[in-house]
Amino acid sequence: MLMHAAEKPLETVTFDAVSNLARNDMEAVDRLISKSLESDVALVSQVSRYIVASGGKRLRPLIVLLTARAFGYAGEHHVRAAAIIEFIHTATLLHDDVVDSSSRRRGQDSANTVFGNQASVLVGDFLYSRAFQMMVDIGSMRVMKILADATNTIAAGEVLQLMNVHDPDTTEEAYRQVIYRKTARLFEAGAQIAAVLAERSGTDEAAMVEYGRNLGMAFQLVDDALDFDASPDELGKNLGDDLAEGKATLPLIYAMQHGASEERELIRNAIREGGLDDLERVQTIVESTGALQYTAARAQEAADVAISALSGIPDSDYKQALVAIADFSVRRRS
Repeated sequence: MLMHAAEKPLETVTFDAVSNLARNDMEAVDRLISKSLESDVALVSQVSRYIVASGGKRLRPLIVLLTARAFGYAGEHHVRAAAIIEFIHTATLLHDDVVDSSSRRRGQDSANTVFGNQASVLVGDFLYSRAFQMMVDIGSMRVMKILADATNTIAAGEVLQLMNVHDPDTTEEAYRQVIYRKTARLFEAGAQIAAVLAERSGTDEAAMVEYGRNLGMAFQLVDDALDFDASPDELGKNLGDDLAEGKATLPLIYAMQHGASEERELIRNAIREGGLDDLERVQTIVESTGALQYTAARAQEAADVAISALSGIPDSDYKQALVAIADFSVRRRS
């Protein structure tokens, strides 16, 4: 059992302790995922299992499970909903790595490096379609609409990010639109469908939407800061990947706004050209302008909003776990 916040500081709560609260549910999710990856086409199962088993904290499905339990849900559909969220997330990873030409994912070779781009894209499509099959099995039009809308938003976010690649004039607002659509929208949907399954009030549902959205924003802001401030082993991908891909993330946007003219031009050229030739100099500028601190502060603001959104939710170990996840999202190093 987790100690409540008044008894135990959040910074001493480990992610393992939070995960253990949902251990039985997560084991059920893992069994369902394994069963749902079965296909008479061997390569489909092979690629799917490779990426699903490649690590990660399963944070998105964990939010579904904890939220459902926080609301006293006693059914079984939350397990299926959590697996659906994980399948949608995994499909986006497969597609992302192809679009970004990424070679590493979660500390190992990415699926497109091992199996090729064509297999990765097509298996990503398989996971999307499998997720929609599983949505039908839940039998809730409300859940289907939330997840269908979220999936569409994520796809649009991928296109929006592609439009912004190699554009040094990307604004902070445009950047926030991308990370909401690509990352936060799925966190939001996961928390919301758990409230829907538990048949909670509109007020509780809105609170979980607010929680999930801001948790996802905080998570991605920290991820983008770590791209300039973590070791590859911690990060699970190559340091500077965002710069190499020509993505104007918040640390770069802020550094361009507050650096000297020659520093600003260096970063603009690095975004336009992509690659890592200027990574060390860009890192120095990002650090010296306070861009990492600024990004961390925006992440903390989002995490604080997420935690505040839970204020009206009945107190329980599950609620405290959701609070701890928001705190963890801004303290993590990977």
